[in-house]
Amino acid sequence: MRASPIRALIWAALLVLAQGGSARPGAPAEYLGSYVWSERTPLFGGFSGLEVSADGTEFTAITDKGSIATGRLDRENSAISGVTLRSFGRLRNPQGKQLAGREIDSEGLAIRADGRIYVSFEAIHRVWTYRDPSSEAAWLPRPREFYGMQKNSSLEALAIGPDDALYTMPERSGNLARPFPVFRYQDGKWTRPFDIPRRGEFLIVGADFGPDGRFYVLERHFKGILGFRTRVRSFRISGNQIGQERTLLETATGTHDNLEGLAVWRDSAGAIRLTMISDDNFRVFQRTEFVEYRLRP
Repeated sequence: MRASPIRALIWAALLVLAQGGSARPGAPAEYLGSYVWSERTPLFGGFSGLEVSADGTEFTAITDKGSIATGRLDRENSAISGVTLRSFGRLRNPQGKQLAGREIDSEGLAIRADGRIYVSFEAIHRVWTYRDPSSEAAWLPRPREFYGMQKNSSLEALAIGPDDALYTMPERSGNLARPFPVFRYQDGKWTRPFDIPRRGEFLIVGADFGPDGRFYVLERHFKGILGFRTRVRSFRISGNQIGQERTLLETATGTHDNLEGLAVWRDSAGAIRLTMISDDNFRVFQRTEFVEYRLRP
């Protein structure tokens, strides 16, 4: 969606006024801080997927223009104080060529314990896998359900479970009363074990499994010139069942930018942290920011 110059100025002003964290009263997530990140490279911006190391120091992120970045999160008093970029390049297709055209719309990111990378795409609805950030891609099978998904609203989120099963889901469910379908890749095939209940107008944009084994889902609701609302829910997955739904974070409109990537890890004090990154849509009036919350005991 392109914003008019007037809308852009209003939105930029609202984002400045909304700096800082604001969660729904009583929510178990405590705001720790935000860090606005920028780099002088034409590839920079549009971050849609995020993975963070177990100790919260290293990160990998992808953009929705087919690029992948790695780096270090510098910290001061445990809060992010800087970003040291290590690499930034274009993802490749199975022929080893840089992504181009309809290939580029990368959205979800998941990294296995052995370093194997998985990326979901929503233009040509698919999941590709990589040995490392510079390798050629390999296809995962495409179930028939992927082919009919909505353009620009399909495989937005991707996560790897404790058993190495891969989970993905579309951004939109198609109806406010319809749950979000979840697809699981395990033992060489895709199944649809369960759905995620939809609560209001929020759309799914990111997912991760935490060190506690719970399934975390990042959602956003776009309110036009007023900006974005952010919500994080978590669930317990057992076989083909999903339950124990918890709402951990729900912000007021304009609190943060367009948060799309989520990584869940445990800090040195034993607390679960939610680290998120925003998609600035390559627009000067938005910002790329790392945002962190800590779950209260």
